[in-house]
Amino acid sequence: MASAAERPLIPYNHVEQLRSGREILRAEGEALLSLANCLDSDFCAALQLIEDCTGSLIVTGMGKAGLIGRKITATLSSTGTRAHFLHPAEAVHGDLGCLHANDLLLALSNSGETEELCRLLPMIKRLQIPVIALTSSRTSRLASYASAVLELGDLQEVGGHGLAPSTSTTAMLAVGDALALVASQMKGFGPEQFALFHPGGSLGAQLKRVDEVMRKPNELCIANAGATIRDVLRQRETENRRTGVILLINTLGVLSGLFTDSDLVRLLEQRRDSQLDRPIQEVMTHSPITISPGMLLQEAVAILSEKKISELPVVDANKHPVGLIDITDIISLSPPKETTSQTIMPFPVSEN
Repeated sequence: MASAAERPLIPYNHVEQLRSGREILRAEGEALLSLANCLDSDFCAALQLIEDCTGSLIVTGMGKAGLIGRKITATLSSTGTRAHFLHPAEAVHGDLGCLHANDLLLALSNSGETEELCRLLPMIKRLQIPVIALTSSRTSRLASYASAVLELGDLQEVGGHGLAPSTSTTAMLAVGDALALVASQMKGFGPEQFALFHPGGSLGAQLKRVDEVMRKPNELCIANAGATIRDVLRQRETENRRTGVILLINTLGVLSGLFTDSDLVRLLEQRRDSQLDRPIQEVMTHSPITISPGMLLQEAVAILSEKKISELPVVDANKHPVGLIDITDIISLSPPKETTSQTIMPFPVSEN
């Protein structure tokens, strides 16, 4: 959206449209704020049911509530709670067979009297499957079957005639998000687990582990810190991508320093040619910053940015080099230019 300084003048005939749009947004926002203040112990009871569930959380709803239910199902699944959507009308034609005694049902109905949904409730009770009801009233038929009732209250639908599901579906979606995300926190679901379910796109790229994208040992320049610069440069060729850094190890194979293209240029500019036949450890960067193979790529990116460096050696538990994160490889994983304002781009270039 354009900033306040960039907003164009609004034609007079659009003023009423904008007024109506803003009123709708405000009304729905106010409804959510009110609902947040009304969450009670049943919300905690619903979370306990989710935590205790050893099967799947089955989400069901009809019409617009069903569409919201599908989105809640997707959010639950991606944040550590195994969930599936069950269409109420299809359920009575055989899909009810997907339910098991160790499952949990989350049922969405604003009125709590939706015919297709209520038709299922006696069968759900017979299977002894607990129910979480997301509905407007505790006195509804749906609520009477529920172990936990997430009461939305008497919400006024917005729009010209207040008929189309709007405020109610917004409220259902928000409560569903709250359930899914708090349940995720209770499970200790972290970035590493989240990455498993989001391998694609720019988000997936940022949630990769370092060992998934790092340059492997056969792509690195690794040399003994006691060798001369000239000898090290002679053996510099690698099988694949060229890198602008040489990883230097001691006699035990432990990473002890780095020597970069910039270091070589600096020697030549200072006319210190004689240094080329001296041990490279005399001019290397000692005790470089390193990362572990299991670190998330986004953490490595943060280090590159904060320290203003271009390469990060990857070492194992014994400090032996096993890989390298190079800034050019990270750039190739970044999303298109128009989306980079909130992603891992841009990065500063090392001055070394």
